[in-house]
Amino acid sequence: MKFKELLSKLKSNKDYMDIPQIEPFIGLEEYAEIKSCFKDNWITEGKKSKNFIEKAKKILNVKHAHFAPNGTLSLYLALKAIGVKPGDEVIVPDFTFFASASSVEMVGAIPVFCEVNKDNFQIDINKCENLVNEKTKAIMPVHVYGMSVNMNEIKEFSIKHNLKIIEDSAQAFDVKYSNYKFNEDPTDKNRMAGTFGDVGSFSFYADKTITTGEGGLIVTNDDEINRSLLYLRNQGRLNAGSFIHPEIGYNFRVTDFQAGLGLIQLNKLHLIKKNKNRIWNSFKEKLNNIEEIKFLKVEEHSSHIPFRTSLIAKDAFPLMDYLKKCGIQPRTFFYPMHKQPANKQYMKYHNKKFGKYSFKNSIFGYENGICLPCYPTLREEQINFIANKIKDFYSNKK
Repeated sequence: MKFKELLSKLKSNKDYMDIPQIEPFIGLEEYAEIKSCFKDNWITEGKKSKNFIEKAKKILNVKHAHFAPNGTLSLYLALKAIGVKPGDEVIVPDFTFFASASSVEMVGAIPVFCEVNKDNFQIDINKCENLVNEKTKAIMPVHVYGMSVNMNEIKEFSIKHNLKIIEDSAQAFDVKYSNYKFNEDPTDKNRMAGTFGDVGSFSFYADKTITTGEGGLIVTNDDEINRSLLYLRNQGRLNAGSFIHPEIGYNFRVTDFQAGLGLIQLNKLHLIKKNKNRIWNSFKEKLNNIEEIKFLKVEEHSSHIPFRTSLIAKDAFPLMDYLKKCGIQPRTFFYPMHKQPANKQYMKYHNKKFGKYSFKNSIFGYENGICLPCYPTLREEQINFIANKIKDFYSNKK
């Protein structure tokens, strides 16, 4: 039997179904919008980019917003704009994607890792207290898995220690936080993740809530920070056509191809959210009675736009191996920052300065966490297949 025939037979088997980890929710509307760039004869940052920014500002209810080439560079620009310099320290959760820490390193500063809670792996502000010293410049809460950090706690902590706040909201576009105590308007109880701090950062990578292929967004309500961002991302000038550069800056612009894709994605945002929550609820209904499975806790203060179907599972790694054999692509939780080989130098610094420090929750998350797919086009048939395979795995172990 030829290889292709064998593969086809295997994939038609009831025990095998191709289900990727991510699948961008894009189609003919996005294609048409991108194609119109050729008709308009404008492909660099232009009208579509401006329209995207205005729409994003309205959704997030924020004063200023700027495109960045990706989420990592968005964080870099945010750190530069608030004045983080070489030798400064920035508190970063131990449980996050590597870019949260590497962006701090990019500006020459030192990431200082903080433990997270065990319910949903958000930064544990109580574990940050002993990390603050004269070099601490900022704190970077990360809104992981489509849920908001408790921003009342973060704000109180930042006021107490006179720290800047950079929100890493890569996985939390359009996620709401309720009952914020520090609103200028006391009747305004809801705000968006990414808009509480001095500056917020979003990612529009292919697996995020909305995508521009590659892309990021920096937001702020501070006019001075906004002025710094204008210079930083546009070669140290305010006007693109000028050859006079008052300040040092760089090229962090994007293209109207990306913005065109993003404009249609914003139009689909309500549908994306609806489907992601449908998938989360369907998995929860099907797996809730399995004692070996625990879904992450969604706090009352936060809305939820699932980034993945994220859960804690007994025998997580054997389970993932089994799912892969069935054609399903699971993913682990984040590998802790303090264990990353690239962060050895920072951990030597950390251990020398702060002594023994426990990261048991972030380690627990990596060793027991599983991310199942949660993209908008995931069908009920696929959800049933995944759920049944998980049930089969635990049944066979008893």
